[in-house]
Order: sequence, then C-alpha cells, then structure tokens
Amino acid sequence: MRAWRLLVWVICFGLVVWGFEEKVETLEASEEGKEAAMAVKLQWFGHASFKITAGEDVIYIDPWKLTEAAHDATVVLVSHSHHDHYSAGDVKKVWKEGAKLIASGDVVKQENRGEALRPGQTIEAGDVNVTGVAAYNLAKKFHPKGNEWLGFVVEVGGKRIYYAGDTDLTDEMKALKDIDLALLAVGGTYTMNVSEAAEATKAFGPKQAIPYHWGDIVGSKADADEFAEKAVCKVTVLKAGEVVELSGEE
Repeated sequence: MRAWRLLVWVICFGLVVWGFEEKVETLEASEEGKEAAMAVKLQWFGHASFKITAGEDVIYIDPWKLTEAAHDATVVLVSHSHHDHYSAGDVKKVWKEGAKLIASGDVVKQENRGEALRPGQTIEAGDVNVTGVAAYNLAKKFHPKGNEWLGFVVEVGGKRIYYAGDTDLTDEMKALKDIDLALLAVGGTYTMNVSEAAEATKAFGPKQAIPYHWGDIVGSKADADEFAEKAVCKVTVLKAGEVVELSGEE
C-alpha cells in the first residue's frame, strides 16, 4: 500500500512539474513573440537627428532644430558636443521626467546630468540597450579618436539599429554584426562620403540603411540618391519628418 501511495505521489508531482514547465515555456514563447511583433518606428528630422519608437520606449538621437517640444523621450542619446549634434535647447524639448541621457563624456559634463558612454561599453535603459561605437576621422582633424566621441548600436524591440555618428569608415564599424538598420552619414567633408558609406554596407552587411548628414550644412539629395544606388543593401532615402516602420522581416 505504501508503495502504491508513493507511486501515485510521484505521478502527481511529475504532472505538476510538467504543467509548470509547459506554462513557463508558453510564457517565454509569448514574450518572444510579443518582442518580435513589436513595431519599431524611426523618424528622421533632418541632418543627423532621429527618433526611434518601440512600444513605450521613445529614443532620440542627436535632437537638433526640432519644431515641436514633444517632451516624450525615455532615452536621449547624444554622440558628441558639436553644435549640430548636441543642442541643449532641443534636449529640453524632448525631455520627459524620468528620461535617461546617455552621451559622450563632454556632453554629460555640459548637461551636468546623464551617464557617460565610452566606445565598447553598453548601458541598459529599461528595455533598451545602447552600445557605444568609436566615431572618429582617419585623416581629418574634425573628430579625433582621442575624444571618445560616439556612434551607437541601439537594441530595442528585437532590432539592432546602428547610428554611425560623425565618423569615417573605421575598423570598429567594419567589425559590427547583425545590424538590422544602419544610419550612415554620406555628406563627406566631416564624415564618410557616398563611396565610403556604400563601402561600409559591404563591410558589415546591414539588412538596410538610411543616409543622413545631407540637406543641411553639408551633403545633398543627390548624395543620398547616389548612396542608394551604390549600397549593397536596401536603402530608404527619407524626407525630413518622414517615418518608417521596421517591424517584421526586413
């Protein structure tokens, strides 16, 4: 009788454990599916300024010359302190209570808030992971490597989005992997030109790319269109203010 009771107990216990594991697997699959299905939207404001929206996460990159004060940011990323990338007034326009500033050390110092990010370092901000990528010139004087200015790999909503910052085609950029969307400067003078940006798409193989650093200060629509012809991935040339959605398979 005792053996029979023990057998029944073992069977019942096994069913409970099996049911628990099945529920956990179902929940995990549900969460993975939810992340995969989340719509990730990107808006270009012109020049080098972007907004990424994924669920409740609202991420601004180098906000500049914004026409509205949305005050909806959960994360603000600033690549370096040049005026066309760091604008204290535009940071104020997007800032919402509880937002997190992640930026190069010189910007954090000027803002007197935020968390300084260095190349190769990753900072978590809720559901958003931000990794710094070195951004610098190889033979120009505008963006010295020693300044530790930044590009960013932003991981959100199951996507990996690379924002190059003001940079030439560097070894650090060539080493990137699994990039869903690359935001690449094409204007030349201070950054990569069209040919170098197209070469970048060959070097690290993003699924798609969007050109920036054209239409203001330096670069033209012709540069953006030429990049679209030369790149080896899908390219979308945006108008200022335009939004694209990155959900689903690209």
